[in-house]
Amino acid sequence: MKQVTAIIKPFKMDDVREALAEIGITGMTVTEVKGFGRQKGHTELYRGAEYKVDFLPKMKLELVVQQDDLDRCIETIVQTAQTGKIGDGKIFVRDVDRVIRIRTGEENEDAI
Repeated sequence: MKQVTAIIKPFKMDDVREALAEIGITGMTVTEVKGFGRQKGHTELYRGAEYKVDFLPKMKLELVVQQDDLDRCIETIVQTAQTGKIGDGKIFVRDVDRVIRIRTGEENEDAI
């Protein structure tokens, strides 16, 4: 099993969720986060005053998938979240040793 963590632009969240549901991946955790990468924020104009925005709003998706579904999951996120502009985000993949469903005690694949 693998944990996929994707950091994407907020306006792409619904599109990514729907695309993942279409390929059979429905369980995920979503968090509103702020951060920056190479773009290092940007400047904005508010009431005539310019100010720097260091941390940009992003959405963080976390999901656990079977090894067989990993490539399809990543491809779906990339194709759906990509705008071609700086700040599209990143995807991180980690190994998951054990999963336990608290309600039933099911473990690993049965718990996903």
